[in-house]
Amino acid sequence: MTSDSLGDRPWYQDWPVGVDKIIDVPEIGMGELLRDTASKHPDNKAVVFLDSVITYRQLDDYVDRFATALHNLGLRKGDVAAVMLPNSHQFVIAFFACQRLGVTVTAINPTYKAMEVKHQLNDSGAKALIVLDSVFEAPAKIIRETGIKHLIGTNIADVCGFSPIKIFLGKLLKKIPTGKMPPETLSFKELLKTQPNVPEVTINPAEDLAVLQYTGGTTGTPKGAMLTAKNLVSNVAMGSAWIRGVDPSWGWVGVLPLFHVFAMTCCMNMAVATGGYQLLFPRPPAEMKEWAAQIEKWGKGTSMVMAGVAVLFNKINNTEGLDQFDLSPLKKCLSGAGPLPRDVQLTFEKKIGSLVVEGYGLSESSPVVTANPFELPEGSERVWGSIGLPFPNTDAKIMDLETGDTQLGYGEDQVGELCVKGPQVMKGYYNRPEESARALRDGWLYTGDVAYMNDRGWIFIMDRARDLVKHKGYSVFPKEVEDYMFSHPKILEVAVVGLPDPAVGEKLKAFVVLKDDFEGQVEEQEIIAWCKENMTHYKVPATVEFRDELPKTMVGKVLRRVLKEEELSKA
Repeated sequence: MTSDSLGDRPWYQDWPVGVDKIIDVPEIGMGELLRDTASKHPDNKAVVFLDSVITYRQLDDYVDRFATALHNLGLRKGDVAAVMLPNSHQFVIAFFACQRLGVTVTAINPTYKAMEVKHQLNDSGAKALIVLDSVFEAPAKIIRETGIKHLIGTNIADVCGFSPIKIFLGKLLKKIPTGKMPPETLSFKELLKTQPNVPEVTINPAEDLAVLQYTGGTTGTPKGAMLTAKNLVSNVAMGSAWIRGVDPSWGWVGVLPLFHVFAMTCCMNMAVATGGYQLLFPRPPAEMKEWAAQIEKWGKGTSMVMAGVAVLFNKINNTEGLDQFDLSPLKKCLSGAGPLPRDVQLTFEKKIGSLVVEGYGLSESSPVVTANPFELPEGSERVWGSIGLPFPNTDAKIMDLETGDTQLGYGEDQVGELCVKGPQVMKGYYNRPEESARALRDGWLYTGDVAYMNDRGWIFIMDRARDLVKHKGYSVFPKEVEDYMFSHPKILEVAVVGLPDPAVGEKLKAFVVLKDDFEGQVEEQEIIAWCKENMTHYKVPATVEFRDELPKTMVGKVLRRVLKEEELSKA
């Protein structure tokens, strides 16, 4: 990537201050990335979890020990290990131990049910499963129907250094969740006692698979995006350049789950690459005061970055009493996995004092490809509603929706499929050559997202191509309707889907979660009447259903597909 032409890359006109357009990416594996950081900052905090700390020296040693143990079990370069763990010391150790050996990690959502776990284990060909004891109930039902040869179990407190009596009482009082594992289970804790003797393994960063990242099922049966070490290291280098100013004293807040590549990159890997520490939460806090207390405690004297989603920022906005905590360490936040409403963004910045910018990415791109700048050049202003500008070393273009062969121009009338290209883009889908060929064309990733680009390179997502609704011949983007409805003062969350209707083609239905103060006090017709006042006729939902909550992925992305399937099954 060498061209500096504004004609090719109009986003250079508003390029963020101090960020190089092209950056050097080290040709190393993830295991070597950790080794380098541990040699430079051995006594720095590496991971903070359940108020226990391990340093980079300790992390590097744990990783060597666990890598040696996996090698002794027979795992070799090119094999796949499944990691079914929440955010924890163990997740970080297991991930980097696999990277040292050239073993590919496939991370499994700990809330998955038996059939979902079976699909991922069999599709990936995993030989080992590293699992939390308290979530083993699901894989226990199907593990004999998979190719798993080694079962490694761990308790959430295993690497926290708690005293035996504290752990015993914690389990007894159900403060520390636990679960039964079969007799043949190998102990994660015991494997960490292995004398380190990691074999020499040559890693080809551009070719060898570091991660099989499953798409999460929002597009049907989950498929594994093949991410190389170069993909992951590139995205970390881009992110570090974009955020600017971070140093080894900074903390990276891990509220989102590390099994998803958003947090894997924007928390775990970014922390390791910069020599900072990751503050991990075992699950998104049910009570945001718990989150605030941790920010205050561990952020004292440092600065912090947090990757989040709109649902999380909105929850913080609607939590009373956070002003009693010192949240000043939180300096920069990146929002992804769905649109960030302007009201949520501005309220969060005013309440917390931290900048928050919207970015965009996919599992297939490690994941980030665009973001709004944290610092714009003089004379430039924030662009609302945009997913921002392409990252360094990254190209973007809009292609026609019909054939995908014609590149469109700039402007709101040039709506097509967003395509991206860069060193963070996957090799393809695991064992799915036809789907890989459809998604990857001449190095370009066809995202499936409908978007346009303005003449300064800012990109605006309209919707997923498959979610486009045709109503009386009009094209309606559910995301646009949701954005308008979100500004209603009584609405906390909203999702809109299109449903078949012989009279109009498809009709819109909105699913609404009301703010606590208005539950049970709002009628369907009130919402519809408001929509008629604020939107053109073909964007107004025909029906509104009130819900206590909306179905979401663990990252917080609303699952429109689930809502639509529910409605179609009723019909």
